[in-house]
Amino acid sequence: MKKSLLFVMPSLASGGGERSLVNLLSQMDYSQYEVDLFLFNHEGLFMEYVPKEVTILPIPESYQLFAQPLGPSVWSFLMQGRLPLAYSRLMFSLKNRYSRNLSTREQYNWRYISSSIDLLQKKYDTAIGFLEKTSTYFCVEKVQAGRKIGWVHIDYDELGMDPDFDIVYFEQLDHIVTVSEECAAILKKRFPSQQHKVNVIHNIVSPAVIHHMAEENRSDVYNRKEDELIILTVGRLHPQKGYELAIEACKILVGQGYNVRWHVIGEGAERARLTELIKVNRLENHFILLGLKSNPYPYIKQADLYVQTSRFEGKSIAIDEAKILKKPIVITRFSTAADQIREGLEGLIVDMQASSVAQGIEKLFRDRGLQRKMADQLAQARLGTEDEIYQLYSLLQGEVS
Repeated sequence: MKKSLLFVMPSLASGGGERSLVNLLSQMDYSQYEVDLFLFNHEGLFMEYVPKEVTILPIPESYQLFAQPLGPSVWSFLMQGRLPLAYSRLMFSLKNRYSRNLSTREQYNWRYISSSIDLLQKKYDTAIGFLEKTSTYFCVEKVQAGRKIGWVHIDYDELGMDPDFDIVYFEQLDHIVTVSEECAAILKKRFPSQQHKVNVIHNIVSPAVIHHMAEENRSDVYNRKEDELIILTVGRLHPQKGYELAIEACKILVGQGYNVRWHVIGEGAERARLTELIKVNRLENHFILLGLKSNPYPYIKQADLYVQTSRFEGKSIAIDEAKILKKPIVITRFSTAADQIREGLEGLIVDMQASSVAQGIEKLFRDRGLQRKMADQLAQARLGTEDEIYQLYSLLQGEVS
């Protein structure tokens, strides 16, 4: 008899966690597992990549009303005589307006969101909150399951969350999964009473799939001009990604006479601020926000360099994908950088300063021998992580205590 699984995720809009889930679902053995997926939002870039074997659960009617703009949402609840939900929706809006820390805002807003969602009626063998915060809270409070797993995709300490809030939920999980050894060490240090639950399962990436998708568009996606240096970054437009460092580094390179075009694939709340920063620095022709791309791989393949200026990461899937496509890589020295590339062999790790980023780019671009050395190292490396699915199966079957 198949085991029943539920994955919980806010959406499949864009981002590393979302791509990681789609990759994992593509590797599942559906002869052994019956898989449901709960999403708070059914729109998103990766919805089309959900395997047909996965059942996407409907969004509860009360949460659909809660997710509407403030006025219509409160009015609907008042008309239905659901005063507690009207109050929760109002408080949710007020907390969002006046809370500055995005992470603690999401943590403490769960108390208002949860009032709009009833306990799921179906019982599962295992429920998995596949992203930190809301997905895990939902998994703990709203799902009946024999085993519960929470996933943390990031350096926990860098998120600025309140661990006193999370410990209540972590204590009710059977396993806490994270994506790198460094992230695991941070969790164990932050939550010593839960360290026996922490397991590492690396993000699943498939070289065969990536190479295939990279060849789907063989035309020049950049409309490259002669003597241009094409740089690519992939990631949501969020303060975590340090795009102001990238913009300043681009300005330095242009000032040094390099014909740079730096492209960014991703979307997010920072678009307006970054657009203004690009304009102020007169880089409209040199730093381009491309928005979302369902298939970023032709862009990675055709770029000269892949650069990531993140302030912190868990395990960046985009960097792993750039490695698979044997791109020269420059990344900043975030806490898990050494988990991502071997310094000097697979790429350069530079200080978190615009001048250092620019120097790293210049060094790698000018030194063709170093580029070839790194490409050779990446060609010999075993970069596929499809076998990580067996780590998950061990947790699902209770083989890991």
